Formats: sequence, structure tokens, C-alpha cells
Amino acid sequence: MADTEAEKVESGANSLRLNGNSHLEESQDGSKSFIDTWGFPLEDVYRLALRFYKDKEGSKALQLTYRDKLRMVALTKQVAHGRYRPDASPDVGFLDVVGNDRRQAWQGLGELSREQSMEEFVSTLDKLCSLFKAYTQAHKAEKEEHERKLREEEEQLKREEEEAMRRKQEEEINLQQEQESGKQRLQEEQIRQALNQQTSIQFKQYAEQQCPADEQQQQTLIAQLQEQHFQQYMQQVYQQQLIHQQQQYEQLQAMQATPKDLPPPMGGVDTSASVEFSSETAADLTDAVPNAAMPLVNGDAVPPQDTEENQEQNQPELNDLPPVAAASMWTRKDVRDFKDSIRKDPDSVIKVGSGETVTVRVPTHEDGTCLFWEFATDSYDIGFGVYFEWTIAPSNQVSVHVSESSDEEDLDEDEAAGAARAEEKGDIEKGGDSKRSNHPPTDEIIPVYRRDCHEEVYCGSHMYPGRGVYLLKFDNSYSLWRSKTLYYRVYYTR
Repeated sequence: MADTEAEKVESGANSLRLNGNSHLEESQDGSKSFIDTWGFPLEDVYRLALRFYKDKEGSKALQLTYRDKLRMVALTKQVAHGRYRPDASPDVGFLDVVGNDRRQAWQGLGELSREQSMEEFVSTLDKLCSLFKAYTQAHKAEKEEHERKLREEEEQLKREEEEAMRRKQEEEINLQQEQESGKQRLQEEQIRQALNQQTSIQFKQYAEQQCPADEQQQQTLIAQLQEQHFQQYMQQVYQQQLIHQQQQYEQLQAMQATPKDLPPPMGGVDTSASVEFSSETAADLTDAVPNAAMPLVNGDAVPPQDTEENQEQNQPELNDLPPVAAASMWTRKDVRDFKDSIRKDPDSVIKVGSGETVTVRVPTHEDGTCLFWEFATDSYDIGFGVYFEWTIAPSNQVSVHVSESSDEEDLDEDEAAGAARAEEKGDIEKGGDSKRSNHPPTDEIIPVYRRDCHEEVYCGSHMYPGRGVYLLKFDNSYSLWRSKTLYYRVYYTR
């Protein structure tokens, strides 16, 4: 018996919990649907309905029957006090018909919950007066407008804060620049004063000899001489700084083990020096250095040819190679004039077939320090890249090699690497040609990318890193049907 009663109590408790959870879920769903319908929570809509009822009661907009008024008043009592309580209801006399009817209507609501009372009040008012819906929509629009203005004010404040912070940062940067400029001007003024003190007597004597009777002219001449002396002195200071940087670079290169067959980098040029060429055309560079630019094809200085054994001995080790400076590239708009000038030399016009890669091998010249290139195509783009092969070419002649794709040379290198691994394992059958294992090291200067050289003339330059061969690759392997007509020119400067 005791076990049976305990099971009944437990089942009853479980049913209460389930019912409570179900009522909670129903209330949450009802609140969500109520917000979707009216645009406000139940509490807010009830307050709007109560205000509307009090404002419009007795007017033409809200005509209620006596029974409807009793129901509405009872619902407000139920919301405010809950179920009927005698202490919450004022005393009414026996002859107070309206008071007795209101008390009975309140008692008739029974255990109706506060939320249900509010919902019934809102729904009843909506049925009895069609203007209530528009009233709530107007309040909803007013609320949304208010929220929108608040958001705009917040965004405006945020923008003002960001603008103030930006101005503060700009002021700090400007102040720092002004301080640095002030320091520089102060240093220059100190240098100028020191120079003027050293040369004041000499310049004064010279001015008196040139303008013996005009003191004002003497002062003007002295000022001009002092300014010229200051500019010359500052130019010498800058040159000394540049020489000092070059010496530091050469000392750094001397600390590295450089192969005997490779000369050191040209003049210790910093990688940033090549950037100065980016704003000039190749023609301007040629005019700036008279008799310095000459085609490599017509070079008359041909070193003695090396045997295969000497070439293998002259190939440097990869770890001993000096650093390679960055290349400079720029473009020109005179495509038509460039093509017309190149057509005069038929050897400088190449047809690159579909799926082919043309490699132009340009050996370094013993009298040169920098290589320049220019190229353009007809109608379509082409891939272009520059590599440097650390090997000693038998001559200075430019040669052109055509392969079916850009992957063939990579395949040759893979075969050479596979042959080297096979020799290490002692597998003779998997070995390859011993010459392929001695493939010279190659540095990538400019990776191969497609260039719109049919619209502009692509130009570039690179300082010699040492003795070797430049590989200018023109890649058309991505084109399955179109051939490209290439116009190119390469030359060096002393």
C-alpha cells in the first residue's frame, strides 16, 4: 500500500512539472506571436489599450454597450488585483446597481490569469473599435523613429570620436615632423654658421676686390659665396655617407666566402639603387650615359671558349653565391613606335608558338654592369620572367631556345635530382647522365607572370650579381591555340 501511494504521489508531481513546462512554453509562444502581431510586448500593448480606452470612452470612436463596459472594467480589476477580493473592492450599497454589477462581473472572471486578462482586454478593444489598431501602429512607428534617431546619434558620436582621434594622430605626426624638420634646420644652421666663420675673412677680401666702392654689393656677393660653399659642403657630406654605406656593404661581402671564378657584386650597389631606374625609359638611360649602351648581339669581345671540364670546375657552389639584388621594371606607352624600330632587326622578332616557351639566354658582358630589356607583343599577352644562371658562357652571343612547355626544364632538373639520389643509393640502373647532376645553380630574379605587353612596352633592368647567364623566359604554354609575335631588345650598360 505504501509503495502504491508513493508511486501515485511521484506520478502526480511529474504531471505537475510537465503541465508547468507546457504552460511556460505556451506563454512564451504566445508572447512571441503577440509581438509579431502588435509590434510590442503584452505589457506595453495593454498600457496603450488602457490609455486609448480612457481617452475615447464615451466618444463617437468608441461606442460600448453596458455589458461590454462591465467586462472591460472587470478585466482591468483582474489585471491590477488578481481574482476578486472583498478588501480590494469598495463597499457598495444595496441600491448601487452599477457597483453590484461590476462586482459580479469581476467575480465572474474567477481564476483568470493576469496575462489572459490583458490579452482579452486588448482583443476586445480591437473588436469594438477599429481605430485601436491604427493607434498602436502609429505608436510603433513613433517608437521605431525614436530608436532610429538614437542609433543615428550613436553613430554620429562614434564618427566624431574617430574623427577626433584621427585629427589627434595627424597632429602628433605633424608635430613630430615639425620637430624633426626643426632639428634638421638647426643642424644646418649650425653648420652654416661654422662654415661662415671659417670663410668670412676670405670671402670679405674677395668681395672688396670685386666691388671696392659698393658695400651693399659686397654683402650680396658674400652671401652668394657662403650659400654656394654650404651647398657644396652638404653635397660632399652626402657623397661621403654613400661611400661609407658602400664600404660597409663591401666589407659584408668580404666576410662571405666568394668563389675565385666569380667577381664580387658590382660596386657594392644597394638593392634600393635599382629603384631609381623605374621612372626612366631605356632610351633616357642610354642618352644619360653616352657610348655606354650597346647591343649584346654585336659585342666584339669574345672570351676564349672553355671545355666541359673547365665549365664544371667553374660552376660555383650554391652556398657561396653572392646575394642577388632586386630588379626594376617599368612600362612605356609607345608600343607602335617600339615595334616599328624592332622590325628593322629580323632577329629581334620571334614567333612563340602555342604551348611553347622561348628562353633567351643573355650572358653577362665583361665590360657591362647592368642588363636592360624591352619587349612587346601583338594583340595578346604573354608570360615573362627573369632568372640568373651561375655559369660561365663560352661567348657573349645571345641565343634563343624553344621548348614545348615551361615544365621541360623543370623535368630535366627533376631527372638530375633523381639521378643523384640513385647514385647515392648505388642503383646504377636508375642512374642518369652524370652531366645533368652538374646543372648550374639558378636564382629567380622575376617570377613568370602574364604581362599585358600588347598594350604597353614592358621594360626592366638588373645589376649584374656576378658572371653568369640571364635567362629571359617568354611563356606561352598556357595558350592552346594562339601563337604570339614577340618583339624584344636586350643591351647592357658599362
